[in-house]
Amino acid sequence: MRGILDRLVGFDTVSSKPNIALMDYVKDLLEGAGIAVTLVPDAEGGKANLYATTGPEGMGGVMLSGHTDVVPVEGQAWTKPPFALTEEAGRYYGRGTTDMKGFVACAVEAMLLAARRPLRVPLHLALSYDEEVGCMGVRSLIDLLAAAPVRPRFCIVGEPTGMQVATGHKGKVALRASCTGREGHSALAPLALNALHLAADFLGAVRRLQAEVAATGLKDGDYDVPYSTLHVGKMAGGVQVNIVPNHAVLDFEIRALAGEDVAALIARLEAEAEAIVAPLRAEFPEAAIRVERLWDYPGLGTPSDAEVVNFVKGLTGANGTIKVAFGTEGGLFDQRLGVPTVICGPGSMAQGHKPDEFVSVEQLELCRGMLDRLVDRLEGGF
Repeated sequence: MRGILDRLVGFDTVSSKPNIALMDYVKDLLEGAGIAVTLVPDAEGGKANLYATTGPEGMGGVMLSGHTDVVPVEGQAWTKPPFALTEEAGRYYGRGTTDMKGFVACAVEAMLLAARRPLRVPLHLALSYDEEVGCMGVRSLIDLLAAAPVRPRFCIVGEPTGMQVATGHKGKVALRASCTGREGHSALAPLALNALHLAADFLGAVRRLQAEVAATGLKDGDYDVPYSTLHVGKMAGGVQVNIVPNHAVLDFEIRALAGEDVAALIARLEAEAEAIVAPLRAEFPEAAIRVERLWDYPGLGTPSDAEVVNFVKGLTGANGTIKVAFGTEGGLFDQRLGVPTVICGPGSMAQGHKPDEFVSVEQLELCRGMLDRLVDRLEGGF
């Protein structure tokens, strides 16, 4: 496993870059063991999903799911090389070791082990691209699986949970508010309409709605933040200080609990936007704040007594379940493909997306133990 992880970390697969070299490495490794592999490339051919199966055909089996892209390292104070594996004091350092090449290495190793065993139930591996930018790449793989005659029976998404079994996470909608004002000389600023001011007023509306949702909205105590959240992540506009800007953009998100009426929240904000600009249109007819949806992914809400939960708890020895704050591809597999899904993988997201990202050797060994027991179960027919 260590050798596989070393190779995986060595590929710079930041989401803005190709991942095809990594996928070709995994494909060659699996095909060398007699495992059937399908690559699903993007339109340009620089990125691809991978789907592999070992064991008998025509049965559902269990799918291990991971993404191969990682977040950037620019602007972070790394003391170790981010794209080379460093082992030190019981830890493996490198970009993606936690999120989530550590699990991918364990899953590839499990596939190689399973290929040498007389499985009665198949094992599948699904690797994706562009998860870190909205779970975008995996959708073409889901389309492929949706058209297949048989789908996996269960899915284990190996995002870092400290090897606890996670049954849920919030869904996310990414949105953009485009604000239109009227340019002018800053010496005559009151005669113009500052688009950044419009954006600031809209930001205030987002914060007020967040406060309302936190106080009176749905609650789920299984989450660290037990309510749906609205968050503004970026605001941009203007050319230079002596020009009143005529355009500004504000990017924000909604991370929603299961059962939250996201469409109603968006409608509220659209109404707030109109209330901001309506009084200005007599003097500035072009005044506008337009809200658009950029992308989204669904939440995951697998019942705690579901068959997949009990199955994976049996592999890990866990007694309970958790829910995680971050999003995964699990909701897509569950809702768009109809495959019951849980999240369970090595490491902690507290180490993810940071300089000197690491996963402990102990966590990887726990993951390997879980997957060894999974292969035993598949050989025994579940």
